[in-house]
Amino acid sequence: MTGQLGIKSVAVVMPAHNEEQHIGKALVALKAAADALHRGCQGMEARIVVVLDACSDRSAEIAAAHTSGDNRFSVVNVKLKSTGASRDFGFRQALKSLPAHDAATTWLATTDADSTVPRHWLTRQVELANAGADALLGSVEPDPADMDPAVHGRWMELHPFREDHQHIYGANLGIRASAYLSAGGFPGLRAHEDRVLVERLRRRGFTVTATDSIRVVTSGRTHSRAPEGFAAYLRSLATELPTAELPAPAGS
Repeated sequence: MTGQLGIKSVAVVMPAHNEEQHIGKALVALKAAADALHRGCQGMEARIVVVLDACSDRSAEIAAAHTSGDNRFSVVNVKLKSTGASRDFGFRQALKSLPAHDAATTWLATTDADSTVPRHWLTRQVELANAGADALLGSVEPDPADMDPAVHGRWMELHPFREDHQHIYGANLGIRASAYLSAGGFPGLRAHEDRVLVERLRRRGFTVTATDSIRVVTSGRTHSRAPEGFAAYLRSLATELPTAELPAPAGS
């Protein structure tokens, strides 16, 4: 069910829950990607919705400092306590002002507030969408500065960077709005909402393309925001390693 119409508008959603350590850097990267889109795609503007979900830290203050005066950004506060529900809320907010018939020419992208997108993140997504993709699965690399080298090495073994990879990350995903609405959007889950959506798209015959050409760097922390999320997965990798490969306890 390949999309036939060229992309005319782009909307980005970034959910955040207590991300004061990372959200500023994430927003700087999003601004750079939006600027590159404007320069590279005939003045196309990206609308960016930051969804602050039940934040009790300085995330709201930092987001306001980075987005004030930039009308491409809107910051909303919700208490959904769900990454999936936050992504869906943001997308539907972005689509409210669009006529229904524009859904086929609108591209939706999402990342996380602990992640840094590359400058060409949006321009490349538009290129691939115009080439026939209904959804894009980008690759992700956990920040090696946050991780023990043995754990990072194990992650790299299991997640080689290549085109047509098998991985799905909410931190690096794009989808045509008409396909998103047809598949029912992100489910209101705290984890794996990205997998559920992609499974729905594939069952409906949409063209899902996986690429390493828009790689995103994300936090390598192992303290989980979601019980079965990315950080929990990284923590599980550490338990798989032989004891000799793990760092010695401090003071040993």
